[in-house]
Order: sequence, then C-alpha cells, then structure tokens
Amino acid sequence: MASIFTKIVEGEIPAYKVAEDENYLAFLDIFPLAKGHVLVIPKKEVDYLFDLDDELYIGLQLFAKRVAAALKKAIPCKKVGVAVLGLEVPHAHIHLVPMQSEKDINFSNPKLKLSEEEFKEITEKIKKEL
Repeated sequence: MASIFTKIVEGEIPAYKVAEDENYLAFLDIFPLAKGHVLVIPKKEVDYLFDLDDELYIGLQLFAKRVAAALKKAIPCKKVGVAVLGLEVPHAHIHLVPMQSEKDINFSNPKLKLSEEEFKEITEKIKKEL
C-alpha cells in the first residue's frame, strides 16, 4: 500500500507544494510545529532515509538545502532546524522547521492550526524565494 506521501506525489492527495523536480518534492506539513514547517521527500518511496541509494540521498540533502535557504528568506527565523524521525510515515522525509530557539523543533509541542489561506500565503512566500 502506498504511503500518504506517495499519494501526494501521485496527485491523489492535495498538498501545499513549495518545490518540486523530477526526483524530489517539498510541501508544507499540515500539522506544523511552526509557520513554514516543510517536509522534503524523495518521490521514490523508501521507508528509511539511510536505505536510499547514495545518489538519491545526496540529491535529497541538496534539494533540502535549497528549500531551507528559501524558507529562511520567506519566514524570518534565526535558523532552519532539520529533523529526521521517520516513524510516523513509512517514506523517507526531512523536516525543515523555522526556529527562533531550539524549543521550536520539539515534536511534543502542540501543533499549529493554520487556515487554508495561511497555508497558501506561506507556500507562495517560500516559492517566491526559490
């Protein structure tokens, strides 16, 4: 059975896409820790980040780096935090979270509830910086 992320890649489930190329996709987390929380995935479904072949792994990191640079310009923050957990969805992914402090990337924090308009506005701000 395809992961929810594969369904997003295939267009079966809508997402707030901020960046995409033939191998990778970045989209807003719909249960964000902070405004601008982005998930970066390889389009190929592989459960565990470190099971990606070297080329796909390196490409994912470089794609995430470009998205993080745009994110930092679009959402004022001290740094963009990076986290790889991978237990909740069986598809390798990287969390990019705008941070003012390390507390902002604590996954036990309550998630933000944003409106569709807020998600769309954030998406456009990030896309504009790419």
